[in-house]
Amino acid sequence: MFNLFFSDNPVVIVFVVILGLLIVATIISYILRKKNSEHDYTELKQRINSWWVMVAMFAFALLSGVTASIIFFGFISFLALKEYFSIIPTRKVDRRVLFWAYLSIPLQFYWASIGWYGMFIIFIPVYMLLFIPFRLVLLGETKHFLRAAGSIHWGLMITVFSISHLAFLTILPATEANANTTSFSGPGLILFTVLLTQLNDVAQYLWGKSLGKRAIVPHISPNKTWEGFLGGVFTTALLGTLVAPFLTPLEAWYGFLAGAIIGIAGFIGDITVSALKRELDIKDTSAMIPGHGGILDRLDSLTFTAPLFFHFVRYTAF
Repeated sequence: MFNLFFSDNPVVIVFVVILGLLIVATIISYILRKKNSEHDYTELKQRINSWWVMVAMFAFALLSGVTASIIFFGFISFLALKEYFSIIPTRKVDRRVLFWAYLSIPLQFYWASIGWYGMFIIFIPVYMLLFIPFRLVLLGETKHFLRAAGSIHWGLMITVFSISHLAFLTILPATEANANTTSFSGPGLILFTVLLTQLNDVAQYLWGKSLGKRAIVPHISPNKTWEGFLGGVFTTALLGTLVAPFLTPLEAWYGFLAGAIIGIAGFIGDITVSALKRELDIKDTSAMIPGHGGILDRLDSLTFTAPLFFHFVRYTAF
């Protein structure tokens, strides 16, 4: 463990930097609570504590090997799908179909683990798309049939299909020969995706707070502005340029494009889940992560960035 801090593995180096930032954030939070005891910093403390747990779990999964990473993302998909089904309206008869939706999770991640790209890319978009309505028909209930079929399949797409692309990233070096690929490519690609997705959220928030005036979708997310969006995308693209050669097989120019893709896709994922919450009249998808809301609140941007970055890097570097 001590040797990790002196490793030349770029993934380890990034996690050490993140660890340092969390330590600084924890100290600042403690000082604020001591000096301004009249203010309530409970949410700030909860957010930082949650980040400690999330970073620790994420680091353990990535640094423990391919199998651990795939199991970890499969479990995350299960939690996200379970949370999704807990907030959308469902019929009693739909419970018999939800079993098959959950069963698709280990199958989808199994296709990723063995590198069967053909089945991986069509299993949920095609086979589950055909199977779910067929199973619903066998129940004999036609009221709200379209809503049930559409909502179940869409839930699978964003919580299982999208997230499973992170699992497939772990085995890209093992299934594709590429001269520029290092032994750290799988974890590096995942860390690049997740890190830039999270930083894009922060950048768009900061740009929006400082310069934001013109709302993009005021009825869905009034705090999302053109200034915040454009500033966040440009910032993320620059970060991609700097980080890509360090964590991925991508050159700096491709890193810029990857960062721009993540910036744009992250924004779309964020407002898409916001639209879902608006329809359901809820603030958070759950209270699973103290200070952050639910797991879908944390994965909203990633559900769009993961598949788009996966296909970009697969066709440009492998």
